[in-house]
Amino acid sequence: MIRFECDYNEGCHPSILKRLEETNFMQTAGYGEDEICESARQKIKKACEAENADVHFLVGGTQANLTVIAGALRPYQGVLAAISGHINVHETGAIENTGHKVLTLPSSDGKINAAQVKEYVKRHYDDTTHEHIVQPGMVYISHPTENGTTYTKQELRDLYEACQENHLYLFIDGARMGYGLVYEGCDLTLADFAKYSDVFYIGGTKVGALFGEAVVISNDALKKDFRYLIKQHGGMLAKGRLLGIQFDELFENNLYTEIAKYAVSLAMRIRKAFEAKGIQMHYDSFTNQQFPVLNQKQIDTLKEKYSFSIFEKLNEEETVTRFCTSWATKEEDVEELVKDIELL
Repeated sequence: MIRFECDYNEGCHPSILKRLEETNFMQTAGYGEDEICESARQKIKKACEAENADVHFLVGGTQANLTVIAGALRPYQGVLAAISGHINVHETGAIENTGHKVLTLPSSDGKINAAQVKEYVKRHYDDTTHEHIVQPGMVYISHPTENGTTYTKQELRDLYEACQENHLYLFIDGARMGYGLVYEGCDLTLADFAKYSDVFYIGGTKVGALFGEAVVISNDALKKDFRYLIKQHGGMLAKGRLLGIQFDELFENNLYTEIAKYAVSLAMRIRKAFEAKGIQMHYDSFTNQQFPVLNQKQIDTLKEKYSFSIFEKLNEEETVTRFCTSWATKEEDVEELVKDIELL
């Protein structure tokens, strides 16, 4: 079975594995206070052009999301997100379990915009009973979104300005950020995320690491005591150097960007193959996730050899599927898939 259902089927990039082996018997301080973690922090700050940012390494994306959100919000506040946002649909109520409601906004492509944020905040405070209603305190977006779509620099800037005007934090989930920075036409950089958000994280789990995410905090108001929050919410690794090693490697010699480019280039070959066959893509994604609309016969044919996700049932005849590439996807597997798509 050739697997295209997600971008964390494999382990980690060989250079990370090599570094882990080389440092296996090295003695360091624990909980991310070692020299390797510090080296990784400095590399990330440089890449983000944010020398004053705080960088913390957490074990996974769910821990990063719930730790940031729980730490930023007051007990009576909630977080605005697209109805399809990861924190709303794929985290088993983790955010609500911290006592904060996810306040959903409609979205057809996984994105939300500044106008929606302004309208929601206005509607909240125009309600004479607003003190009885969960107060919006943060906006959550992901780049790329659950649908593989991405924000432009102008869209991000507009959202950030809307948040500042309305006293909201802007938090960006970057679980797949590498893939969202390298597609053709992208006008965003890590420096833009540091500039136009209060806090974001750089995903490692889905972009070359064994596990782990790097939270980057730009807003000074969110920096104090963040390590307490990481510990309390189960995101702190005792052998913290294992996280530091991974990000130290990913941010050496542009590795993070290069492996992401590779995955996206393969995803584009898959997209073009489906389009050449006259098969519609449900979302206009130029990242490592592609969403062809297939009929049941096509699904059954491809499932004989490939594993992929059933994303959404459109109608009796058509289903949205998802094919996902990663830094470790084999070119020969993609070529085999392309040939089989041509035979559908």
